Amino acid sequence: GGQFKREVTVDGQSHLLLIREEAGAPDAQFASWADAVIFVFSLESESSFEEVTRLHVLLSDLRGTSDVALALVGTQDKISSSSPRVVEDARARALCGDMRRCLYYETCATYGLNVER
Repeated sequence: GGQFKREVTVDGQSHLLLIREEAGAPDAQFASWADAVIFVFSLESESSFEEVTRLHVLLSDLRGTSDVALALVGTQDKISSSSPRVVEDARARALCGDMRRCLYYETCATYGLNVER
């Protein structure tokens, strides 16, 4: 995990984001202070997609997620004929629907797709 700061402007108002990268399951302390959670998975990895589902359930058990902003991000940096996409857009969007109030983005750092969003 790591910690990052970033200033962003939303609707003309400046906000300081304090970002903490977690490498494991959420615990009670994390669940108590988090205002938003971004779940990231690889579009080439079924297991990473299943892990996101598991982590969301754990977070929901620790704290109702109705007051936590959620985003789901599928990364696609390695999709090729030798590393095909295995998680389709419809499945990711369905998971977002199950999470409620969840935004979904697909990103590609190589091409800069949705990185700033």
